Amino acid sequence: MKHQEGYLKSNRATNIYYQYWLPENEIKAVLLVVHGLAEHSGRYMNLVNHFVPAGYAVYGIDHIGHGKSDGKRVYVERFQDFTKTLKTYFDCVRDWQPQKPIFLVGHSMGGLIGASYLLEHQKDLSGAILSGPGVKLPDHLSQITIWAGKILSVLMPTAGVAPLNYEGISRDPKVVAAYANDPLVYTGKITARLAAELMKAIVHLADHAGKIRLPILISQGGCDTIVDPDGAQLLYNLVGSADKAIKIYDPLYHEIFNEPEHETVLKDVQLWIESRCA
Repeated sequence: MKHQEGYLKSNRATNIYYQYWLPENEIKAVLLVVHGLAEHSGRYMNLVNHFVPAGYAVYGIDHIGHGKSDGKRVYVERFQDFTKTLKTYFDCVRDWQPQKPIFLVGHSMGGLIGASYLLEHQKDLSGAILSGPGVKLPDHLSQITIWAGKILSVLMPTAGVAPLNYEGISRDPKVVAAYANDPLVYTGKITARLAAELMKAIVHLADHAGKIRLPILISQGGCDTIVDPDGAQLLYNLVGSADKAIKIYDPLYHEIFNEPEHETVLKDVQLWIESRCA
């Protein structure tokens, strides 16, 4: 496979890192990977190693404040900075791969970013795969806590407010250790501004998810402790797509592409994509 990397500018003129992998032969379709909170696009090598030899191109981007991209770690001025930058990258990918079907693959926070992106740009895509999407507010959050978070996001936007529970990403201890020791992964607390912007985006998506009508596959680890597994079913119920599917994998944890059973998960995704390419 061929690997290329580079930088583009975000809507705030921030340097944003991207990379992509191309098969040696004809490209069947393109996967546009939208990674999760605190991680980066380089953590999807199981997906790359499965799909690229099968004839797919895989494109990934590091969000602002993540991975090799510039910006304060896990901080964003507005949630739309994610989706606007994703649109800039999508336009590049479309120019590089004209006429090829493009499928968005969003994981965790990337599932929220991806689903929000679909509200404005679904006509440009052939389908979407959302893995462990972070689309549901935790049940333990009270209205007082939510309001306090909003106030803190204005008064102290860069303050750390919540630790990240990376122990629950996978049942494979090697995956957890690699995550903890990855210099491009952030293991501190999420900033107040980002937390508030994510909550706002979750509410907005719940109110407008019925507008999503492209083919969509929602996949979820049944024993996920990082996002509420019920969020996957909630999103499935809300989207307006006639062609929609949901797969719950028990007893998988959050990162279903990095679980010991990842090949089974990726084969299911491949079959779903190929049936829509046909």
